[in-house]
Amino acid sequence: MAWRSQLGKTALASAAVLLTMTIGACSRPATQSTADTAGSGPVRIAVGIDASYAPFFVADKKGLFKDAGLNVQLVQFGRGGEAVDALATGQVQIAGSSDTTTIQQLQQNPSLRAMYAYEASGRYIKVVLRNGVESAAEVKTMGIVPGLSQISTNKYLEANGVSPDSVKMVTATPNDMPALLGRGDIDGYVMWEPWPAAALSQGIGHVVARTGDFDWFYHHWAITTQPWLSANDSTARKVAQVLDKATQLVESDPKLAATATESAVNVAQDQTITAVDEIDFAVENLATGDIEAAQSVVDFYKKLGVMTVQPDLKSTMLVDWYKKSAQ
Repeated sequence: MAWRSQLGKTALASAAVLLTMTIGACSRPATQSTADTAGSGPVRIAVGIDASYAPFFVADKKGLFKDAGLNVQLVQFGRGGEAVDALATGQVQIAGSSDTTTIQQLQQNPSLRAMYAYEASGRYIKVVLRNGVESAAEVKTMGIVPGLSQISTNKYLEANGVSPDSVKMVTATPNDMPALLGRGDIDGYVMWEPWPAAALSQGIGHVVARTGDFDWFYHHWAITTQPWLSANDSTARKVAQVLDKATQLVESDPKLAATATESAVNVAQDQTITAVDEIDFAVENLATGDIEAAQSVVDFYKKLGVMTVQPDLKSTMLVDWYKKSAQ
C-alpha cells in the first residue's frame, strides 16, 4: 500500500488507558501458560481499548477467528508495555503493539518478534496545547507517556526549533493528561485519541499539529515471541489472515468498525468513524527499510539511557513473513 512507501520513518502508537479487562473470557494466570506455548488452550491476543484496535474487535464480532478454526480471546491491557510483559510470561501469545514499545522491551525480552504491521497514520496522534499557548516556542512543560508519546514530543519540539532539553517533561498516564492540562500543570501533550478529543470537549486545549505535519508516523505491529511462534507457526499465520480480512472490513465499512468497537470497549461510534478516516488499516509485511527506521528509535532510547545494548533488529523484525504465509 502507498502508506508504507510513503512513510520512510516509523514510530508506532500504543494506545490504551489504565484498565485491564478481557473480551469474551478472562485470561488464565501466568502459571497456566506453559502448556499454551506448546499449542494447547486458546490463543490470547493483547489489545488496547481505543479505535486503533478496531480490526481485532471486528474479527471477534464477525466470528472471523472462529470461521478460521481458531479459539481466540482478546485481552485488554492498560498500557502497551504491560501487554509486551504479558507476552514474556506467556499470559498472552500475540499482541498488537507499537514499535517504540516493542523496541524498548527488547533489552529485557530479546525473544520478541514482530510479524507484520496492520495500521499506520500520521494523523491519529495529535499535539495538544492548553488554551493561551499557541506554539512550541511558548511551551515550558509537556506531559509525556514513556514510549511513543515521549519520542513524538521530542520530534514536535525539534521540528519547531525547540530543544527538548529546555522543556520540563512530566511523566504521567494517558488518562492524567487532560486533568494536568486543565490545571495548568503542563502546557501540552502529544497523544493519540481519545485524549486530544477530551481536551477539546472540556474546552481546556486545542490541537496545533498532527505527527505527519513534522514527518513522524506510527505503525502498529502484531508481535509474539520466538518460542511460541516456533511451536505455533500455522496458527500465527491463520491469525494474520483473519486480521488481513478484518482490516479490509474496517476500511470498507467504518460503521461496522464503530459498532464492534463500541460493543467491545465502549468507544463512541463517531470517534471510531473519525479514527478510521485518520488511520490506514492494512496488514503489510515488514521491509528492510523498516529495520532502518527502527534503528532510529533505538538511537533515541540510547540517547535517553533507556537502552544500553543494541538489539538484534534483524532477528526481531520478520521481514516478508506474511507474504510467505499467503503464497
